[in-house]
Amino acid sequence: MSAQTIVVIGGTSGIGLEIAKDVVARGDNVVISGRDLARAQEVAASIGPQATAVAVDLSEPDTVGPGLASVGKVNGLVIAAIERDANSVRDYDFERAKRLVTLKLVGYTETIHTLIDRLDPDGGTGIVLFGGRAKDIPYPGSTTVSSINGGVEGMTVTLALELAPIRVNALHPGIVGDSPFWAGKPQSVLDGHRARTPGGELATMADIVDAVQFLLRNRGISGTSIYIDRGVRVT
Repeated sequence: MSAQTIVVIGGTSGIGLEIAKDVVARGDNVVISGRDLARAQEVAASIGPQATAVAVDLSEPDTVGPGLASVGKVNGLVIAAIERDANSVRDYDFERAKRLVTLKLVGYTETIHTLIDRLDPDGGTGIVLFGGRAKDIPYPGSTTVSSINGGVEGMTVTLALELAPIRVNALHPGIVGDSPFWAGKPQSVLDGHRARTPGGELATMADIVDAVQFLLRNRGISGTSIYIDRGVRVT
């Protein structure tokens, strides 16, 4: 079987980078994106010759088309680019809110729009969108993030209908204990989150990577949101 090409938007660091590495480890080719082309190329070189890099900024959708112009046929697309922002209603910063809304709801859609004619129109082609558990486990200041991630769930359903037979699914991670964002948090904070899961453990980046590969490859699933949170929703 010939190597496939998977595009990972937001693949230069964190979970996106782990996904990109796993794609190559499976013998496929990966195209990673970051905001800075030189850095993205440096990261791609560290992954190996099966990795190439492009530069896009989803918060500026007009960069998406030119940034992805060099990408050829695509067998799978993972949009893992995210930003975090605590933006309370009492101290509302609408510029930050607009940036996040644009990044996920407009930037994600524009990426798919740009690549649609290069996505193999087959049930073996999967698109994976990243949301997050803040959509139904809010925290103070999460109004924008919670709303956007709820929007990702809505996008997943409508895009699965519009793009069939290409499959579209969403992944909503909980707290990923060994991710760069969470690994440096105080132990007491992590222990508090662990105590909320049935098994006393947090999700890992390996858990997320495994779920992404499942959604990319399993022909039987589309229009579905999957939670990777070690069961925190049942406690």
